[in-house]
Amino acid sequence: MSATDPRADDTDREERLRKLPPSAKLVYKVLEYDDALTQGQIAEETLLPARTVRYALSRLEETGLVGSRFSFTDARKRIYSIGGAEYATGAPGGTTDRDSTSGPLPESL
Repeated sequence: MSATDPRADDTDREERLRKLPPSAKLVYKVLEYDDALTQGQIAEETLLPARTVRYALSRLEETGLVGSRFSFTDARKRIYSIGGAEYATGAPGGTTDRDSTSGPLPESL
């Protein structure tokens, strides 16, 4: 496999995930499913305490598995998504989030 082979990237990601605590693995899986969430949304989805979610996110960011950026609608919040550095810097290939100002409002409002 070459360095640009997607299977090599998957193997590397799996290896980095394997070394993380269970809470970080759960947060990663939720982000895989839900695309992009705030810390509060992650805590709500996972039923983990906020402190545990903060720790899991910090570990995931350290390993480059998850990136974050400031929310456009509330600069006090950060939006987390799978993607690492390219997401955090806003480079092409980043994912969209629920916090976007375009599109319909959630029914709960």
